[in-house]
Amino acid sequence: MNKYQNRQTLKDTSFLSTFFATTKEGKKHPSIRAFRYFCVIFIHLVFVLSFYANLQILEGDISGSRIFGFHLADPFITLEVLASYKILVPNLLIGSISIIAFYLIFGGRAFCAWICPYGIFSEIAEKIHANLVAKKLIKERVFSSKTRYIFMALCLVFSAFSSLLVFEIFNVAAILSRFIIYGFSFAIFWVVFVFIFEIFFARRFWCKNLCPLGATYSLISFFSLNKISWDKQKCDHCGVCMDVCFVSDVLKITKKNAKLKEGENFRLSGVDCTLCGRCIDVCHHDALSVKNRLKDMI
Repeated sequence: MNKYQNRQTLKDTSFLSTFFATTKEGKKHPSIRAFRYFCVIFIHLVFVLSFYANLQILEGDISGSRIFGFHLADPFITLEVLASYKILVPNLLIGSISIIAFYLIFGGRAFCAWICPYGIFSEIAEKIHANLVAKKLIKERVFSSKTRYIFMALCLVFSAFSSLLVFEIFNVAAILSRFIIYGFSFAIFWVVFVFIFEIFFARRFWCKNLCPLGATYSLISFFSLNKISWDKQKCDHCGVCMDVCFVSDVLKITKKNAKLKEGENFRLSGVDCTLCGRCIDVCHHDALSVKNRLKDMI
C-alpha cells in the first residue's frame, strides 16, 4: 500500500496490500502489521517445536508457559485461580509479575496485537465485515467497550462460586493457541462461532467488548511507557487513522474540532490502544509514531 498516494481506509484497501508499505521515495518495506503477524506466528511456531521436537524453549500456551524453565502467566488467569481456589500459587504470581513488568515497559494491550493469535483472525473478520457494511448488506453496530469489565467481573464471581476457571471455557485466545500447538479439539468451534459473529454482527466484538484479557492489559496501559504520539502540526484530520483503529476512541484527539491543551505533540491517553501500529501505517503525513515516556521522566 502507498499511504502517500491513497487514503488507506479499511474498506478501500485490500487486506494483502497492508503487509507492505511504501516510503515517500517509493521504496517498499514490510509494514508494522507484517511484523506483528510474524511475531504471533513465530511465537506459536516455537511453542509447536518445543512440544513436538522436545526443544523445551517455550512450553505451554499463551495463558501459561515456561520459557527456558522460567514461568510466565497471564495476569487474569492468576486472578481466576485466586478466586477459584482462594490460594496464590507462587509460580503463577512470579509469572504474572513478570508479564506485567514486560507490558509496563512495552505497552499495556500490546499483547492483543502482538501475541494473541485470535487477533489475526479478528482482523480478517473485520475486513470482511467492512466490505459487507460498504455494500449495505449488514449494519454497523457499535457497543461500549466498558462491557468487557462487566464480563471480567462476572467471570471472577462465577469462578469464586464454582471453583472453576470459568473464563478458560470461553477463552478464544487460549483455545486457538492450544489448537495451533496441540491439535484439534471441539472447543475450536466456539472460535469459529465468534469469528462468524464478528463478520456479520459487530466489528471486533470479542476483543473490544468481551475479552477480560484485553480488559486486564488495558489497566496496565495506564502506566505503560510506550504510547502512540500524535503531532498535530503534521495532521490534516483526514480521519483515516480512526477508520482503521478498532478502538477509535483513543484517536479522538486527532479530530479537527477536538479540545486540546497547548502544545504540538500528544500521547494517546486511551487505555485501549494495542500498539498495533495500523494508524502509523496509514498516516500519510507521518503524524503518528511510537514514543517512550521514559525520556520525559529523565
